[in-house]
This record gives sequence, C-alpha cells and structure tokens, in this order.
Amino acid sequence: MKILDIGHKNYSLDKALTELETSVSSAMHEESARVIKVIHGHGKGTMRTAVREWCDDQSGRFRAVIFGEDYEMFHADSMEMRSECGIFSQSDFGKKNRGVTYIWLY
Repeated sequence: MKILDIGHKNYSLDKALTELETSVSSAMHEESARVIKVIHGHGKGTMRTAVREWCDDQSGRFRAVIFGEDYEMFHADSMEMRSECGIFSQSDFGKKNRGVTYIWLY
C-alpha cells in the first residue's frame, strides 16, 4: 500500500490534485502498489470533496474507491481489497476515518 499525504503539506487544491494524478499514474505504470491510501485530512472537507470528485471523474480507471468512513468489515470492497492485496493490519480499519480515501488499482 502506497500512502500519499496531500492533506498535511499545505498544498493548494490544484497542487494536491496534480500530486494525486502523478502518484496514481506512476503506481499504475510501474505496478508498484495495488492500493493508494490518500490522506486528505479532515478540515472543512474541501480537499476530501475534491479528491473524491476527482476519483469519480476517473470512473472505470480504478477497481474501487473506498471512503475511509466505509473502510470496515461490513463493506464488501474493503474486505475484498484487504484479502486480495494481503492487507491484514491497518490502523484505520473500522475507525470511520473521513480524513482518508483508498484507491484500489487494477
């Protein structure tokens, strides 16, 4: 799992989304990660909304996009991703953390 922290870097929204695109493209091209954990922080929710809208605009590019608040044992994509990618311990699992979004790559 690759961790991308754009929420604590004091980035502008444009810079944060550029970093997101660059990291996702790089991971997909290099096949270096199956999952990207995007830390966008809590704050006012502006960065979270922008990241999730960006993911939505990329429809079909990812296997799944899992919101941190949904990342728990009763969420089918969360459990399938954890199983297929060998993620057995992860501090945010079941914590309803709205400050992160998981992008599961093909």
